[in-house]
Amino acid sequence: MILKGQLVDILQKSIYPVSIEITDGKIQAINRIDSDENLPFLMPGFIDAHVHVESSMLVPSEFARLAVCHGTVATVSDPHEIANVCGMKGVDYMIENGKQVPFKFYFGAPSCVPATPFETAGGEIDAADIENLMSRPEIHYLAEMMNWPGTVNRDELVMEKIRISKKYGKPIDGHAPGLKGELAEKYFSAGPSTDHECFTYEEALGKIKLGMKIAIREGSAAKNFEALIDLIDEFPDQIMFCSDDKHPDNLAISHINELAARAVAKGKDLFKVLQAACLNPIAHYAMNIGQLREGDPADFILVKDLKDFQVISTFINGAKVAENGETLIKPIKNEIINNFHTSLKKPEDFQIKAHGNKVRVIEALDGQLITPEISGEILIKNGFAESNPTEDILKITVVNRYEDAAPAVAFIKNFGLKTGAIASSVGHDSHNIIAVGIDDKSICKAVNLIIEAKGGVSAVSGDQEEILPLPVGGIMSASDGYEVAKAYTRIDKLAKDMGATLNSPFMTLSFMALLVIPDLKLSDKGLFNGQKFEFEEVFLESPMPDAG
Repeated sequence: MILKGQLVDILQKSIYPVSIEITDGKIQAINRIDSDENLPFLMPGFIDAHVHVESSMLVPSEFARLAVCHGTVATVSDPHEIANVCGMKGVDYMIENGKQVPFKFYFGAPSCVPATPFETAGGEIDAADIENLMSRPEIHYLAEMMNWPGTVNRDELVMEKIRISKKYGKPIDGHAPGLKGELAEKYFSAGPSTDHECFTYEEALGKIKLGMKIAIREGSAAKNFEALIDLIDEFPDQIMFCSDDKHPDNLAISHINELAARAVAKGKDLFKVLQAACLNPIAHYAMNIGQLREGDPADFILVKDLKDFQVISTFINGAKVAENGETLIKPIKNEIINNFHTSLKKPEDFQIKAHGNKVRVIEALDGQLITPEISGEILIKNGFAESNPTEDILKITVVNRYEDAAPAVAFIKNFGLKTGAIASSVGHDSHNIIAVGIDDKSICKAVNLIIEAKGGVSAVSGDQEEILPLPVGGIMSASDGYEVAKAYTRIDKLAKDMGATLNSPFMTLSFMALLVIPDLKLSDKGLFNGQKFEFEEVFLESPMPDAG
């Protein structure tokens, strides 16, 4: 196969017309040709430097079908989510499913399963499992070390996992939200070499000066692009782009190509942007991905221009996998694995006896994973605490999905619901059921829809009900990715019709049990302070008289 285009030589910072000859999936020759302005631009494919494929609610094979349409040829993928549900079986599932399609998934070994001892998970990855995984060629790195206190304090189990990774010469991903100064130095000196959790320029700059690679994250919920993109001016060798978590409706529209376009639109140097988007992950993770050089795998894209990066076609190992926005990857038959063992609930299960009307409140922030602790006033009826919709303080619950147990209940602000409830079994990190709602009846109905389906996202408003079933681990669908994206769009619209004010209410909901991100979160065992790493009381004062 011979293709012509204007080759974007990122490292040499030049663009020139070429014809490339491809044989057996590799680039055999690159020859300069006469200039032709009508030729499309020929450039390396985009790479997502850190993503949990599971958060797309799609199995890897379906994720790939959507991603290639945006010029993505590879991902650095942490199978942490399915590991928390199904353990090693879940990791094996992701690897084997990904092998079924022409896409380059670079999976890591999940380092923190369960993420903390303060929640109920469905799987465990211990040091022996890390040894097993690291010895395998399909595993390319130790996935984000979320236990930063354990890393800083040189916890024996944490350091054993890091030692194993070093023994196999594989990189270690970091996870250090908000860490600065001495704490950051202690964390990264233990072995982690990347971080995707920075939310301020100053924080990221400090980590760069420690030698870290910074993956600028712009996902469906956490959006740090605007705060961090200026780093690329001075430190192009240390910047990568990632989504971390990308819901199916967003993945159907764009991927890393959107970040490249936004960076160029802000006046950033084209070649620095493409170095971050296409090349830096290859060097850091030793990825066998083509960089448009003779002898390389034929992984590249053709784009109409170098501003919007509208993808004409995507090639992986010489095979065309997408053309003009249409995927050419055929769907495959997907196996179903799961771990779901809780019984249907009753509205009374979500009652919480009032001990005063002042409570600790989780403050959800649009576009951020951090959740400050604030205080607020709830309503009291017949001695029980209820949501206060007027002040947008709503009841939140986390329900253990692995066994029958009493739900944990607390309060949250900024979801904006005026009626009903929304729920999801995508609840990082342990993926118990998490729900927010106006009243116990609606919350119960939304939760039970998910229990009946053994996983999904749901919305309930009066007699109106919507559920998107996620039968693979309770967090992914094996159905056509584009159909899943449409179904998700419908349920997202219903949530917003119910008053939800967040840009991505279900994605934000999924992080409200993420205990390793400060400040205040809710696990199935109770309200948790992510700064102190300890549980907190919901109520701030002694009981008050019944308000009727």
